Amino acid sequence: MSGHRRRRGGGHGGEFHVDERWMASYMDMVTVLMCLFIVLYAMSSVDQNKFEKLANSLATGFGAETSETADTATGVVVPADMVDQDGEGFTPTQLAQRQVDELTHVKNAIDTALAKRGVDAEATAVIDADGLTVGLVGHDTFFNGNSAVLRIAARAVLGAIAPVLAPLENEITVEGHADSRGSPAPFETDWDLSAARSTAVLRYMVESGKVHGTKISSVSYGSTRPNKLIATKSGEENRRVDIVIHTTSSDEVNALIPGLVKDAETATTTAAAAPAETTKDTKEH
Repeated sequence: MSGHRRRRGGGHGGEFHVDERWMASYMDMVTVLMCLFIVLYAMSSVDQNKFEKLANSLATGFGAETSETADTATGVVVPADMVDQDGEGFTPTQLAQRQVDELTHVKNAIDTALAKRGVDAEATAVIDADGLTVGLVGHDTFFNGNSAVLRIAARAVLGAIAPVLAPLENEITVEGHADSRGSPAPFETDWDLSAARSTAVLRYMVESGKVHGTKISSVSYGSTRPNKLIATKSGEENRRVDIVIHTTSSDEVNALIPGLVKDAETATTTAAAAPAETTKDTKEH
């Protein structure tokens, strides 16, 4: 054993092993010296801005102090204009805008897919604090009265939407609804009817549309939530299913999304009106 004499051949001769634990301390010292020379080399051409960033990064990495400019999760120094008051890296408004951009990209892809199938008039998409809601709005297109059986047009719409949703990482909720007219027979209540409708859509999206079952779920609202996507209020517009692609951000960020969407719509309307005003002024002169 290390540190003890071991004898062979009747006790004559032998070998002696000195305790080697000192090598661990030696290796630590060499490592520290190497880091020191690397830092000295980096400082050979002094740049005050770079030096401060380096000092903050090293101090944060060793836990000596809290940095307001270094993203310790990735080791990347975040630009000042991208840092909020808590040093989190992005402001809530910027995060909300990223969500709007991502959901707008999905909405445009869905609109294109529906147009190619010739069924773009049968679905309406809107971005709000919940995410992107795709409403199957044709009350006589997707389900017959008191029925949860998908009609041919409904399958065409879902067949166009599913390939767009399948690659997404977002959580998806299928919301079932029913109108409040008369008896829901053969279902016991409107809740049962709307649950059957949302389940029918979910099964189609998973079994035929290849949407992963771990990120999609269904919910029943009965006749309690009127359709927010269309102005007609005949009652039959609640004979529908909404597909909600949820955001991946916090409630604080989500609350900012409607305002950003409204601002974007206002800007688009203003830009579209500008050429018309210019043409009118030209004619008057």
